Amino acid sequence: MSNPELDTQPLYQVARVLTWGALGLMAYGAASWVVAQPWFALRTIEVKTPVAHVTEAQIRLVAERQVHGTFFTVDLERVRNSLEKLPWVREARVERRWPDTLVVSLTEHVPFARWNDDALVSETGEVFGAAVSTRLPRLIGPAGSSAEVVAAYRRYQASLAPLGMTIEELRLSSRRAWRIHLDTGMQLALGRMQTDARLARFVSLYPRLFPRSVQDGQAAAATPAPLMVDLRYSDGFALRMPKGIAPFKSSKT
Repeated sequence: MSNPELDTQPLYQVARVLTWGALGLMAYGAASWVVAQPWFALRTIEVKTPVAHVTEAQIRLVAERQVHGTFFTVDLERVRNSLEKLPWVREARVERRWPDTLVVSLTEHVPFARWNDDALVSETGEVFGAAVSTRLPRLIGPAGSSAEVVAAYRRYQASLAPLGMTIEELRLSSRRAWRIHLDTGMQLALGRMQTDARLARFVSLYPRLFPRSVQDGQAAAATPAPLMVDLRYSDGFALRMPKGIAPFKSSKT
């Protein structure tokens, strides 16, 4: 004979599961209703880190457009992504602080130079779109070459420092050839190979070829500086002088 208690035991288990499931759904619904109430509305956005370029108006605009829901339901990832789309923002972090505040931490890009025609580049080679009135060197290169051009600028500028020369523009062509425009107006064509060695040779010879004299208590070049120096030679370089004058005076015998 079958045992009635054993026959009804599966039904009790199913009923117990259904009961607990219903209670869980009711609790979830109640909790969802509570956290969506205006009692937990977000009222403040606090910028934790000092910023130099991002304005309060920009952050407020992001808040008005992207901060939806309450303290518990706001989508922090959506807010973070929106902040990182601002021109100067490199990285953003967004956290909740009880009872009604979002705390924003921003890391801004630091401009190192202008990149091509319409962007800036950081000292690590990150390209970003922003506007700045500060005087910066211009770096030009193919897409994806920003880190390489920044590194080359730092090396070339260090090499030219003993001559008191400053790079205004450094260009890397699509054929991988380098060209420097200096603040004096002089151009240096480095070519594609052994560019560091070529520049070092120019720096070592330039003071001897164009010595400076003292006039009225100030240093001045005894010979006008060249407009163009072509360093793409294995054993020297070519000069183009202003107004076609000869670079060196012939000695009289």
